[in-house]
Amino acid sequence: MTTRESLLPSHSDPHAEYTQRLASVSARATLLDRANRQVSNLRLLVFLAGVGLWGFLLRPGTLSMWWLLFPVALFVALVLYHETVRRQIQLTKRSIRFYERGLARIEDRWEGTGTPGDEFLHPEHPYAPDLDLFGKGSLFELLCTARTHSGEQTLAAWLCAPATPAEIQARHEAITELRSRLDSRERVALLGEDVRAGVHGEALKTWAETPPLPGLPLVRILAVGLAILNVAVLIRSGFEMNAGVLALLLLNIPFSVWTRARVERAVAGVDWALHDLALLGQILSCIEQEPFLSPRLVALRTALETAGTPPSQQLKQLQRLVALLESMKNQMFVLIGMIVLWDRHVAFAIESWRAQSGPAVARWLSALGEFEAFCALAGYAYEHPADPFPDITTQGPCFVAEAVGHPLIPQAHCVRNDVTLGEEPRVLIISGSNMSGKSTLLRTVGTNIVLALAGAPVRAHKLRLSPLAIGATLRIQDSLQRGSSRFYAEITRIRQLMDLTKGPLPLFFLLDEILHGTNSHDRQVGAEAIVRSLVDRGAIGFVTTHDLALAHVAETLSPRAANVCFEDQLADGKLVFDYRMRPGIVRKSNALALMRAVGLEV
Repeated sequence: MTTRESLLPSHSDPHAEYTQRLASVSARATLLDRANRQVSNLRLLVFLAGVGLWGFLLRPGTLSMWWLLFPVALFVALVLYHETVRRQIQLTKRSIRFYERGLARIEDRWEGTGTPGDEFLHPEHPYAPDLDLFGKGSLFELLCTARTHSGEQTLAAWLCAPATPAEIQARHEAITELRSRLDSRERVALLGEDVRAGVHGEALKTWAETPPLPGLPLVRILAVGLAILNVAVLIRSGFEMNAGVLALLLLNIPFSVWTRARVERAVAGVDWALHDLALLGQILSCIEQEPFLSPRLVALRTALETAGTPPSQQLKQLQRLVALLESMKNQMFVLIGMIVLWDRHVAFAIESWRAQSGPAVARWLSALGEFEAFCALAGYAYEHPADPFPDITTQGPCFVAEAVGHPLIPQAHCVRNDVTLGEEPRVLIISGSNMSGKSTLLRTVGTNIVLALAGAPVRAHKLRLSPLAIGATLRIQDSLQRGSSRFYAEITRIRQLMDLTKGPLPLFFLLDEILHGTNSHDRQVGAEAIVRSLVDRGAIGFVTTHDLALAHVAETLSPRAANVCFEDQLADGKLVFDYRMRPGIVRKSNALALMRAVGLEV
């Protein structure tokens, strides 16, 4: 860990730090651009001077041609230096984007600029679609800074399933350690190229776990012996066709046919790997070199330790082999490659690498994914210093929040509420007018539970909760393809929530506008039965409704249930919402006012 990182407090002002670093990096970018232009001009001058000197030396009686070595050497040196400057420019540009994106997240300008994670959104998940975990403007887009698909997968898995209290505590320690290591997180962000990398992580894992064909050492010996024989016979024949060369060709053909399947199997799936291997190796190198202290991060580094070569170096070996394999596509080397059996040697070396290192690739990718997930949550923790880690208790079920707010709502517009659920009450029946904030409260609480049980900080002044399973009906829709109505889709999801109550964790349910797709009588009877059944099964949660008759469900379940509401005010002919949760039942509706506001004559 560098001195700068060790002195960077976790509570430092992230906006000021990002702004200062962005200014410094931008100034460096300006200097590098100037150096780039100067070196380009100097290269041109040296080239023209060399051409002029060459023309001068062609005249008889002048100096020796050896004088051309000076401009040639100077030109080569400038080319090498110019390449270094260009690499520095690329790194500086990526560093600028790193801090610009960080400032965008802090200033709530991040929507649509990150990775949405649509591939992780499964419609049947009990809460991911309802709580905006994935997609544009989602929690995943806000959190994810991963460079590899393994990191994205790990972060998505953490959001989609609660961790144990012990694992959450371990993640808190790891995130706290990485939170202040801004330089380390920046280094990971600057690795590789700008294109999104690691998309072949699963393919690499599958390829690496494929068992190698037997008899590899013998085949490699035969390939080496035949290559030596090829070279010797061709040299002896003076590269002319004769009986010996013809016999050699007849010997090469069956060997090539015999080993073709082995070669194809060895190289299948690695022709894409040059870029991915470079990035994976660089990130693994960062993990190997980082002086971790927290047990979870130390365990990650330990998972990478081997008795011999470090994983990053092993990946570099594979990268070099893949590059050698790619060189065969150059027409200049095709004939030479055929003579020395170049593709066979490289393919067999790749097969040997897979036999030795392949079984460890899954472990490397897992460690890399967890490290990137930790970096993502550490970045979020650093950029939101006011958001605390929750207190996880084993006594529950319970959810006690002070000033809880939605992490996806900009700070300037985020209205916070206090929420308490436990033994009494176990369920809140929330009534309120349209657009007053009922559904937003459900999403607020649900999203913070997701963050808390993933090990991340939460948007609240304080939060204490027990491990919970989440189930929601906020985004239930009908399906023309499946031939199901909205009501049928809702009761199917509720059946799924009932099944969750049989699991190891108490259920936290978020039922939005429960059973509003049926008549008032069936709605009241069904809603009361559903809520009673959920509470009897040990669940806690929220139920929102427009039907004030359903508010009386709380009376039949008291003290295990209570009524709360959201209200609105009419000011200067416009509806005004304060989004504050209050005890009791709402006594008015704004439906007619909203209809008139959009021009309907009612």
